Amino acid sequence: MIVDVQNTTVISADGSKKNLGEYSGDVILIVNVASYCGNTAQYEDLQKLHDIYSKKGLRILAFPCNDFGNQEPNSLTEIKDFCSTKFGVKFEILEKVHAKGQTTEPYTTLNNFEPKGDVEWNFEKFLIGKDSKVIERFKPSVKPFDENLIVAIEVALES
Repeated sequence: MIVDVQNTTVISADGSKKNLGEYSGDVILIVNVASYCGNTAQYEDLQKLHDIYSKKGLRILAFPCNDFGNQEPNSLTEIKDFCSTKFGVKFEILEKVHAKGQTTEPYTTLNNFEPKGDVEWNFEKFLIGKDSKVIERFKPSVKPFDENLIVAIEVALES
């Protein structure tokens, strides 16, 4: 099934609505994040990905999520402070979301991508092509510099 995020509206950090179609022409990596998770160290490598690929058109969009073990109880301001202080994060962090159960966007749309269903855990990744269509879904255990993820990003950036 083709999943297109062109008309998906999310809430940005300042509380305004943002349409993911605004990123059309860029490659997007959407990640649900949490500050108190065993995968939290992935922030560091996500920032490195941003440093390497943002000039080529990769946009990393982080959506904090408290759905998994209450591992993101903080406010958005606290989350952004934590990410910038501890990991030097400069990529975009948007409003907190729900990635399972009663989902909120972008996950209401993304969870329709195969394998369909709720996000498994924090730091699951969705790669979106320049045409706003989901290319691939990566489990939380797939780290930012996993060969399969890097190849998929590079191929998407070249297309």
